[in-house]
Amino acid sequence: MYDWANSVYSLVITTTIFPIYFNAVTKNAFHSEFVQFFGFKLSNTVLYSYSLSCSFLLIAILSPILSGIADYGGKKKTFMKFFTFLGGISCIMLYFFTGANIEFGIIFAALASVGFAGSMVFYNAYLPIITTPDRYDIVSAKGYSLGYAGSVILLIFNLITIAKPELIGLTDESAATRISFVMVGIWWIGFAQITFYFLPNEQHFVHNTIDLLQRGYQEINKVFKSLKGLRHLKVYLISFFFYNMGVQTVIYLAALFGDKELKLPAENLIITILIIQIVAIGGSYVFAKISSWKGNKVSLSIMVIIWIMVCAYAYFLHTATQFYILGFVVGMVMGGIQSLSRATYSKLIPSNTSNYTSYFSFYDVLEKLSIVLGTFVYGFVEQLTGTMRNSTLALSTFFIIALIFLVTVKIPKSSSRLPSA
Repeated sequence: MYDWANSVYSLVITTTIFPIYFNAVTKNAFHSEFVQFFGFKLSNTVLYSYSLSCSFLLIAILSPILSGIADYGGKKKTFMKFFTFLGGISCIMLYFFTGANIEFGIIFAALASVGFAGSMVFYNAYLPIITTPDRYDIVSAKGYSLGYAGSVILLIFNLITIAKPELIGLTDESAATRISFVMVGIWWIGFAQITFYFLPNEQHFVHNTIDLLQRGYQEINKVFKSLKGLRHLKVYLISFFFYNMGVQTVIYLAALFGDKELKLPAENLIITILIIQIVAIGGSYVFAKISSWKGNKVSLSIMVIIWIMVCAYAYFLHTATQFYILGFVVGMVMGGIQSLSRATYSKLIPSNTSNYTSYFSFYDVLEKLSIVLGTFVYGFVEQLTGTMRNSTLALSTFFIIALIFLVTVKIPKSSSRLPSA
């Protein structure tokens, strides 16, 4: 049910309605795509890219601390509640963002991102507590399915009210759009109460606050040092870091690309995002099947090659139909590469370790740092060249580097049986 609760943030705020709204209202308020942010003049889409970079950098810094609290502090529910309310209330506060108060909008958009990612650290840490290892996959799958269903339901409701604001007693599209941000916050906080009601409370494990804050970083450092003797795991993580830079940047900035470079109407952009969401489910199964036939490396390599072609194709596309086609292809490889990446990582973790939590904490921090660098480079290239098309070409270089490393990795077909050197 927490997937049902918080997935509306991912779809409505990070992927569809808010980025399009942000681009429109800031352009209208400043009569140009260039805005003033705390005295600095820069493109609104560049600013949005940089704001994503900063929020994920903060999350990457906080993640080890939060993981240490989750593993040793015994207060998972308390902290999960805190970050849920932080994220939900920040979404509600976006109602007051109208374009001219751009600092206000960026700050609360970033806080919503921190709330989402922070709550997920504790949410994920509950899985071993609430079920048994033989049910991890099915419970996770149910969460994913509920998250998809809930987010699409609210998105469709929001789209209807934006198109026909009179249905909820409003007179203009802008107010209805801002109400959709409020709906996200209420949905997120409201349905999360079901989760909080049923999740068990825990006892404290560590009473020394300084020790508690240090634990997460100590565990991350242990994993980093262990990579010296784990060549294939180390090379895979380098590859993952580069291709995830590209994948996540596309996910977060695709709507802005369609809005700014192609001048597509909001409804066309959102239809494309829905196509991506739906196709992603099928894509994860297709490439899982390819993986079972030919192995993870072949499946991942095919997807990375497709991503390279996606970036090249994006540079040349100009029509809505081309954007729909691109969305379909992105959906296929987005679902596949996200689901297969973590599974591949789990196969490469040494079989003689009992410290899986630390390895996955390291993986999560690396994932966040790749988003920081990817979104920053995307915004920086646009700032230098004046077009997001050149930014997509920059992303293709990340995928090429990732492919070079990926082809040298030896990946076992089942759970990890690789030696430590």
